[in-house]
Amino acid sequence: MNKMIEEAINVLKENDRGGYTVPTSRLYPFQWNWDSGFTALGLWRFNKWRAWLEIISLLDAQWENGMIPHIVFRQNDPDYYPGPDIWNSNNEPPSSCLSQPPVLSSVVWQMVDKGTPYDARKAKEIFSRLMASHRWFMDSRDPVNKGVIAAIHPWETGRDNCPDWDMGLKNVEVPKELESYARRDIIHVDTEQRPTKVEYDKYMSIVHFGKKVGWNDNVIYNEGPFLMADPGIQFILLRATKDLLRLAHHLRMNAALDEINNWIEKLTKGSAWLWNETVGGFCARDMRTGKFSDGITNASMLCFYAHVGDNLQREKMATHCERILKKCKYAFPSWDPEHKCFNKIRYWRGPVWLIMNYMIEKGLNEMGYDKLAQRIADDSKKLVNTAGMAEYFDPIEGSPLGGANFSWTAAIYLEMNSVDISKNITEN
Repeated sequence: MNKMIEEAINVLKENDRGGYTVPTSRLYPFQWNWDSGFTALGLWRFNKWRAWLEIISLLDAQWENGMIPHIVFRQNDPDYYPGPDIWNSNNEPPSSCLSQPPVLSSVVWQMVDKGTPYDARKAKEIFSRLMASHRWFMDSRDPVNKGVIAAIHPWETGRDNCPDWDMGLKNVEVPKELESYARRDIIHVDTEQRPTKVEYDKYMSIVHFGKKVGWNDNVIYNEGPFLMADPGIQFILLRATKDLLRLAHHLRMNAALDEINNWIEKLTKGSAWLWNETVGGFCARDMRTGKFSDGITNASMLCFYAHVGDNLQREKMATHCERILKKCKYAFPSWDPEHKCFNKIRYWRGPVWLIMNYMIEKGLNEMGYDKLAQRIADDSKKLVNTAGMAEYFDPIEGSPLGGANFSWTAAIYLEMNSVDISKNITEN
């Protein structure tokens, strides 16, 4: 077996906490939403039973309203802030009170489509949970029925400090009564690779508002300090809903087909609102003001993953992709390297993330941009082969950044290398 494949499997095993997987030790000591989704994809490559347990344990924390929270606190750990006492979710298990990009239905469909009757049986058991999650996004993050999904916090996008959110964060006032706090992330990772204190103060201010209104989705949508449309969430949800439709057909869940098709139609129409004619690409947009972000990001490139845009728009996005790839040794940076806000080492302001590469590469392949897709796949493997299972990578130097021995990096490496050493005992 390839040495790096062995290392990837070992990383997932070492981060296993008995039913759920942490992203990495110390820095992220709990279960994260989309981390678990991608991790399950990697686990499935060598242990199907454990992969399904990862998904089921995440759904164990699903709220009654259908929301799957972005963090599940299975124990209190002083090494992380903000912990369960700050969120005050009043749920069991305790959790955060917002969500993350909904990759789960796409992950489940991948496992079923490539799998066996065992996988189909497991998917059928959780199908109603997946429906509830999508229904929550459509009802709570698009109550005006526009087909545009709102993010109520940068953390909900998964791209925490991306320059996309700078304009939205400008409107966030830090209240005098905001409790003092001590960040723990900068103990484990160089401050130059993490969000700034100013950004973190704003993040905690949004949490403060959410707590004050009892995490009422309606109030937060209409009155909250931050409300932005994210190409990442929009395109990931649209793709996941299309995959949910495929899953429904496969499982013969005919009663769900009309509702899912209606969601797809709305999200497809709503995606057009994110087209920035000035930039010639899909960009984030402030839902309060209508103002666009002016940057092309790795989330912008997920238009291919969602199969969004007309032919001209796709060609313009492919041209952006080619231009950006020429500026980087390693694909795909989280922010346009020709933009003034580009920072090659600071979290989501420039570095490469393998989970995003996986979705971009998949979309480009499906839409016929084979050469671009191959470049991204090759770079992803090179980064891991030379720099290990890092959380993210410098797109210019290729150096490892953030946390080490990272679960979703290991998982995507296994998926991209089409590793298939799954245990057959689960199929009997």
